[in-house]
Amino acid sequence: MKKFLNTFIALTLLFTMGTASYAAAPQHQYKPKSPVIVLNEKVEYITLQTPTAIVLNPYNYMNKYVQFPAKFNKFSTLGLDYKPAMRESQVYIGMLIERDDVADPSVVIPLSEMKIFMKRSYAEKFTDLNARDRIFIKGKVFSTALGDPWLDIIELKVLPKTNGKTK
Repeated sequence: MKKFLNTFIALTLLFTMGTASYAAAPQHQYKPKSPVIVLNEKVEYITLQTPTAIVLNPYNYMNKYVQFPAKFNKFSTLGLDYKPAMRESQVYIGMLIERDDVADPSVVIPLSEMKIFMKRSYAEKFTDLNARDRIFIKGKVFSTALGDPWLDIIELKVLPKTNGKTK
């Protein structure tokens, strides 16, 4: 009888401890943040001469609208489907731009610290972009996950070329 009682108490404690720890763990369903789409509303953009200004202190630009010139590098999947700053790969495409703080202009290094996204439907308008094409980006910094700026493109302009070469 004593063995049965000890087994019963042990099982009861094990059961209550297991359910208590399960109940204590939050059961959150992840809901991705949707990008802000601004329609018919005046938005003030912070104009930057260089995109590395955002990378140096991304927290200063959190939830702010920024605009800056850059050199296109390539479309990418970098940062897509990362839960803390969710942008689904079926809806969005990433973009890399070149670092502008490289001393040798013949060396091309992407600014991978800045995660830049645009909707795939909007990106289809820019299929003729080539590496090193000059662009002008208007967007909003929506996250600073991993200490990096995550930016949604609101508007992208391809800057004119001169004689087939970029300025």
